[in-house]
Amino acid sequence: MRWIKSPSALNWYAAAVEFTEAIRNAVHMVKMAGTVLIVDDDAAVRSALKFALEVEGLIVRLYDGPAALLADGDLPGSGCLVVDYRMPGMDGLQLVEALRARAVALPVILITGRANKQLRRFAEKSGISYVLEKPLSDGALVESIHSALAACD
Repeated sequence: MRWIKSPSALNWYAAAVEFTEAIRNAVHMVKMAGTVLIVDDDAAVRSALKFALEVEGLIVRLYDGPAALLADGDLPGSGCLVVDYRMPGMDGLQLVEALRARAVALPVILITGRANKQLRRFAEKSGISYVLEKPLSDGALVESIHSALAACD
């Protein structure tokens, strides 16, 4: 069988290539809009959160501590952060301050074992959107993430 190059076949091919590229761009934009960055020094917590959030259809990136996040030169322009408060070297509030100094304005959800009034005040002053106490209640984290992502729009 011989392939015949006709103008209509070339137009069809060009349209298909253009459509495919448009789909790729749209998928990339959806993924970046919904990217959740998790910063926690506990590997089991990171893994469990990643699984639960991916089941919800969210794109998740994991960091084993503040230094790993700060070293990432490819942070998304939109999405949100889920940050543990107690981590070695730098706590969650200090990480948020370091990110704000770098003009990273992603909404932040702080997770902690003890959310006292003083911590909540400090978190509010740092512009942290939500403070959730461990163990996380059913749906509280997902609901907070969806609210944070909606606020970015």
